[in-house]
Amino acid sequence: MAAPRPPAGLSTKSAKFWRETLKLFELDPPELQILEYACREFDLIQRMDAALVDLPLVVPGSNGQDVSHPLLAEVRQHRVTFSQLLNRLALPDAVTADMKSAARSQHAQRAAAERWQLNK
Repeated sequence: MAAPRPPAGLSTKSAKFWRETLKLFELDPPELQILEYACREFDLIQRMDAALVDLPLVVPGSNGQDVSHPLLAEVRQHRVTFSQLLNRLALPDAVTADMKSAARSQHAQRAAAERWQLNK
């Protein structure tokens, strides 16, 4: 039986992950749904990362205090969801390593680098 086509609206990276996964594994309908959710989470993470590139990491809070940009917490939660979805599929790490690596935010990596630079 031919593998199902990637769902409409997925990014190029997510559609590739979909196709590559189904080349290696035959998933049942509930697993296909989990794979679709994971691909959509990945795409959402990529969109949030892109939005964060030009935004400050720290913004004024309700009392004028410095707080983390709210989108940072949101993208962190979506990464957790993404990881949980991939774990539910129980695919070997070699298959999901590229997606997990790509889901790490360049913005978060920059923030970490800046934080450690400030502590020197």
